[in-house]
Amino acid sequence: MNAWLQVLDMAGAVLVLVGAAVCLLGVIGMLRLPDVLSRSHAATKPQTLGMLLTLAGVALRLRSGMDLATLALIGFFQLMTSPVAAHLVARSAYRTGQIDHAELLFDELDEQLTEEE
Repeated sequence: MNAWLQVLDMAGAVLVLVGAAVCLLGVIGMLRLPDVLSRSHAATKPQTLGMLLTLAGVALRLRSGMDLATLALIGFFQLMTSPVAAHLVARSAYRTGQIDHAELLFDELDEQLTEEE
């Protein structure tokens, strides 16, 4: 086996492990953080970074064109859907009264909702 291929395999394995560790930190954050808004950050940002690191690691291991295209599509859809889903969860929690308004530093949504009514 070529020395460069061994280096790429090792880098891919390290990226997969780091991505899994970042995803684990996101899960711990989801379990430990107190409210919906904090949990939505833990559900999206570390998970997205961890998944992208894992995809990069897998891409270094696979190295074929079709596999790389599939991994790129997975990353693209992860980047498209994760922030939107977290935003919708946070907004629905706000509208159903699951948010402690005293904990918010800025409440721009309250002004927008009172203007709509």
